[in-house]
Amino acid sequence: MTDRWYEFRVDGSLPARSREELRDLFGDMEVREVRPGAVLRGAVIDDAHLHGILEQLRLLGLTVVAAHPLPGTPES
Repeated sequence: MTDRWYEFRVDGSLPARSREELRDLFGDMEVREVRPGAVLRGAVIDDAHLHGILEQLRLLGLTVVAAHPLPGTPES
């Protein structure tokens, strides 16, 4: 099974955390702060992983305004 690449846009800023803490929460996903929120991009292994990411965002008190698969991979 090939990983699907997703982009998640959230309303609000991620809590101040070290890179290591974000890596523990979101693996190797790219995390960028953009006004008025943040964007996370990266590989999603399966549906359970997708739901886990959404749950982590919810636990951080963030509102997901968009979550969608990306065509191809960042390298393509």
